[in-house]
Amino acid sequence: MSAARQVVVEADGGSRGNPGPAGYGAVVIDPATGEPLAEAAEYIGVATNNVAEYRGLIAGLTAAKALFPDAGDALRVHVRMDSKLVVEQMSGRWKIKHPDMKPLAARAAAVLPPSSVTYEWIPRAQNKHADRLANEAMDAGRDGRQWEASASTAALDAPARGTVSTPPPAQGPPGDQVAGAARARAALAAARGEAAPAADTLFPVPEPGVPDTTVPVAPVSAPAPGQPAAGSPQQQQQQQRQQQRQQQPSGAPQVGWGSAPDLGAPATLVLLRHGETALTPEKRFSGSGGTDPELSATGRGQAERAAEHFAALGTVQEIVSSPLRRCRETAAAVAGRLGLDVRIDEGLRETDFGAWEGLTFGETRERYGDDLTAWLASPDTAPTGGGESFAEVAERVAAARDRIVARYAGRTVLLVTHVTPIKTLVRLALGAPPESLFRMELSAASISTVAYYADGNASVRLLNDTSHLR
Repeated sequence: MSAARQVVVEADGGSRGNPGPAGYGAVVIDPATGEPLAEAAEYIGVATNNVAEYRGLIAGLTAAKALFPDAGDALRVHVRMDSKLVVEQMSGRWKIKHPDMKPLAARAAAVLPPSSVTYEWIPRAQNKHADRLANEAMDAGRDGRQWEASASTAALDAPARGTVSTPPPAQGPPGDQVAGAARARAALAAARGEAAPAADTLFPVPEPGVPDTTVPVAPVSAPAPGQPAAGSPQQQQQQQRQQQRQQQPSGAPQVGWGSAPDLGAPATLVLLRHGETALTPEKRFSGSGGTDPELSATGRGQAERAAEHFAALGTVQEIVSSPLRRCRETAAAVAGRLGLDVRIDEGLRETDFGAWEGLTFGETRERYGDDLTAWLASPDTAPTGGGESFAEVAERVAAARDRIVARYAGRTVLLVTHVTPIKTLVRLALGAPPESLFRMELSAASISTVAYYADGNASVRLLNDTSHLR
């Protein structure tokens, strides 16, 4: 039996929009020297952060296996990622509920025997190499090309590692990393009605709708401890990259949380829910498929107080509104105080609640109980009578967000809209699951704020502030 071979895999993935243009990166590291042995990265089109992170994990495990194809069970891989979700799910401590994650987790579990892989969560600051690779892949996709290993500077920009801590031994009681990964692998296979994948299976047959995850891997010649071999491809690539970096102007933009000295002013979206209508205090479904009610007297007062608030702040530079009457009236009150025009964006309208329009939750439960239960359980289920699912709403709201952020880069924009669009923007910014929509409270005429930076990251700064109404 051959001696155990230990490597560390660091992986990451990102999405500029979540979902949005996405990519991943992974690096295989020699734990004894801290030197990179292989890199992998790919632009994967529009996807979520979580999908991109899983794709990065699969790429890293595949790269490790490709480097040592004859190692068999003697290969030990210690995975380090800043994705708590992926680490906890692959360790077996968290259940995998999202249908998009299950086949990806099964693929990751099938690359190597479960007893060969351990997982560790690390802070984002310790995952800079993989993060940079993912950003390089997303940059390449933005430019209409794929990532190329020869053009990568991720290894040069990564902090010096020295040696990497030795992976923990693959042992422990049920519930530890190894046993958990084995249970997760078996459970996923059982849920799909299949036998557990064989240990030597590189990838199971892809499920419908899940893109192929085969990735190009850039091997790096094995160096002497701490130093590339003279004349090796790695040394030549590093010299070439160093020359390219020296030729870049000092003000060239950089990518990534750790390396970007100044991303510039973000596009800041101030999200104002419209004032009350007659339906609001009765908590009736009031979407874009109903009567399009006007503001009540209370709602008009709320709009005026919001206008006073924004006039005092003096920060709003643009106003964009939903086409529905209650939003246009709220926006007009603010615009009148600020001397601004109001632009209408159809993507900001409320959900079409179909046959539930005008009903309370209790009335809907009584008349359409099964449909309501299905709607609460899945973002892909539409209300009775041809309404919109939350998944459909998220798609058009994300498109509206992208239009607005691109149009008003670096500016502060007041978006006057509804409960579902605001919650959706916050959810997408946080990378939260669809069920989080039911766990946020948004009062009439409340203010929330999300900032969008040039590198595609978002920051939620405020949620459901009603202090201006008191």
